[in-house]
Amino acid sequence: ASPPSSSPSSPLWALPEELLLLICSYLDAQALGRLGQVCRRLRFLSSRDLLWRRIARGCLNSGFTQLGTDLAAGIPVKERVKVSQNWRHGRCRRETVLKWKCKQVAPFSSTLLMPWMELDGEYLYLSQAENIQAYQLCPDGTGLQRHPQAIFSGHQEDVCRFVLVNSHIVSGGGDGNIVLHKIHGSYSVKFSAHEQEVNCVDFQGGLIVSGSRDRTAKVWSLSTGRVGQCLHTVQTEDRVWSIAISPLL
Repeated sequence: ASPPSSSPSSPLWALPEELLLLICSYLDAQALGRLGQVCRRLRFLSSRDLLWRRIARGCLNSGFTQLGTDLAAGIPVKERVKVSQNWRHGRCRRETVLKWKCKQVAPFSSTLLMPWMELDGEYLYLSQAENIQAYQLCPDGTGLQRHPQAIFSGHQEDVCRFVLVNSHIVSGGGDGNIVLHKIHGSYSVKFSAHEQEVNCVDFQGGLIVSGSRDRTAKVWSLSTGRVGQCLHTVQTEDRVWSIAISPLL
């Protein structure tokens, strides 16, 4: 793409673009950000992914693996570095985007779970009690629509954790069940997974992995004719709070 039209008088612009990028490659994130405030042409030049890729690989959760694979190719690298730095330094805008009433829990009773949430495009998926609700973001970016666009149910007790993968929602609940929903359809699967609450789940391809308070981690099949079949059980010495399938597989 061509840079915005301008009429610079500096001999700097007589240099080939390759040399300009080479010069900019010696700058850190702060210097690149300041350079982009000089003029529109330098802003265009200093925003190139090529310059920010090296910086992003040293940032927390910027979308790059240790081997350099880009897992978020559709998002400008400069924006990813900005978000990473804001998280690192605690810079954020605090506002309440959604609020609801919850029942009081008596002392020494079962724990009241905090909601789990995931943002996917224009929708925020949020667990509340035994349901998962999808709220659409307001067009002006000020918050969320008041009423959910969709509700996904199936558990008899609170949803402990859920994941969104390839237009599917996989959730584990306090009832020991795992529920799979297709976001844009009526397809859903529910099966009994653990003797106690399912604290964590992950989903990839035709496999679901889950961890539970019952001190086990399990692998489940979603292949045709084998849906909900346990393929492997790992016994642990304590409850399993977190589990994941390697994103590199």
